[in-house]
Amino acid sequence: MRRFYWRLLCVIAIALGLIGIVVPGLPTVPFMILAAWAASKGWPEVEVWLLSHKRYGPHIVRWRERGAIPRQAKVMAALMMLASLGVLYASGAEIWLILAIAAVMGVVLLWMANRPE
Repeated sequence: MRRFYWRLLCVIAIALGLIGIVVPGLPTVPFMILAAWAASKGWPEVEVWLLSHKRYGPHIVRWRERGAIPRQAKVMAALMMLASLGVLYASGAEIWLILAIAAVMGVVLLWMANRPE
């Protein structure tokens, strides 16, 4: 039964990653990293396929080996977070909510900045 749940998580992560290809702001690579991790727990053939994938394989391997995030991904993440805060502000959200979300985003940005490239 455990194997089923690992495979289900893998399929969901791959589906979200594929959606991220066409939806701006939704990242693809983090979902593929999650899918490879879930596949390593219950679907080794899919893990091998993801690791050898022409486009996403190198990102997954770099993450596994060094926890690396490419500079371009860091910049894009920061820009998307800034745009999200702008949309949130323009929507008329409460200031406490905007500040709380900005604080969480700031922590994530600091964490990403400290990851190797």
